[in-house]
Amino acid sequence: MLACASLLELCCGTKNLQNLRILHSQTIKLGFSCNDFIRAKLVSSYTACAEFSDAELMFSFTNRKFTFLYNTFIRGYASTKQFHLSLSSFHQLLQDRKPIDLNTLPAVLKSVAALSYLRIGRRIHSFVLVHGFGFDIAHCNALITMYCKCGELESARKVFDKMPRRNLITWSAMMGGYGMHGNADEVFCLFDKMLVAGVWPDEVMFTTILTACSHGGRVKEGEEYFEMMVEIFHIRPTKEHCSCMVDMLGRAGKIEEARGIIESMEMEPDACLWRAFLGACKIQGKSEIIVRGKLWRLTD
Repeated sequence: MLACASLLELCCGTKNLQNLRILHSQTIKLGFSCNDFIRAKLVSSYTACAEFSDAELMFSFTNRKFTFLYNTFIRGYASTKQFHLSLSSFHQLLQDRKPIDLNTLPAVLKSVAALSYLRIGRRIHSFVLVHGFGFDIAHCNALITMYCKCGELESARKVFDKMPRRNLITWSAMMGGYGMHGNADEVFCLFDKMLVAGVWPDEVMFTTILTACSHGGRVKEGEEYFEMMVEIFHIRPTKEHCSCMVDMLGRAGKIEEARGIIESMEMEPDACLWRAFLGACKIQGKSEIIVRGKLWRLTD
């Protein structure tokens, strides 16, 4: 039985549905399928494979329904963007009077953030405090993201300021919130504070910064941060970074600079990037332009 459990754990990690179904049939043949431990593994594995109907069926047969099984559904539905079902699973946990543990509320907050349910988010915040998770980094990061996506930057900043410890996700979440709502100056200020705190930025962080520069029309700062990313932090520009730069330069009418970014890209530009660039060219009155060896003729 332990061997079956280990193999199911492997299926859960690799999300191999075909192997999972074979293993499930083997547990039935060997008489293990009625064991709650194996059923719990099957629930987790089917959820990891996004086969929620099978997972729900196995869950209904399970006698001892522990909190981690409810967490599996909450997290699984949230990861597949079925946010209403994620919150329904949390509601079911409360109805069944199961205890909330360290892994329950961050996934709930992710769903609340995606749906911008501020009222529910405030209630979940109270749950975080009541259960003693107020200084846990994962919970605080989820709260910051939730408040930012609900437009409550002041509440997000209060959570941020009270945190005894912060990681890169914390800084990214708060900076992303300010960038989302057009406050580029706060993004730059937090970036400086982050460096002073000894936290090293990653490529996702620079996507956040460059997006804020693009949306705020901060061309000079955007060019400086792009150069800093490459020259100081040795981060290779991704498609997302290049898209931000092309969008920002295009909006500012710097067509040649935007073309230079496209020409220097190691990867092939995607449709969104081309639309941003060619749209900017049209606004600037260009009838044709050569990029990456291809002549583009722009018509009205």
